[in-house]
Amino acid sequence: MVARVWSLMRFLIKGSVAGGAVYLVYDQELLGPSDKSEAALRKAGEVVPPAMYQLSQYVCDQTGLQIPKLPAPPKIHFPIRDSWNSGVITVISALSVAPSKACEYSKEGWEYVKARTK
Repeated sequence: MVARVWSLMRFLIKGSVAGGAVYLVYDQELLGPSDKSEAALRKAGEVVPPAMYQLSQYVCDQTGLQIPKLPAPPKIHFPIRDSWNSGVITVISALSVAPSKACEYSKEGWEYVKARTK
């Protein structure tokens, strides 16, 4: 009985986290234009390091542990628009050659099977 309740609780927690993530992505309009995605990434880059520092200070105060100070994160300029476009181009080109490659591979496989059965 306890195992069923525990598995149901785990399912509900995981579902809540996944639903919250989907809602957050929808609410921040990250599935829309890439300008909004870049702005959200920039905002996260400004907010996350101070939040992690505050969390580490809180953990240190509560537990008495000494966490060494981490070096500053490197500044990375990652143009999402360029990588998104190259990813889309790669996927579309792979899908466009998929029928001819499938035909080619099936012919090679058929020849291999015929050669092995003789």
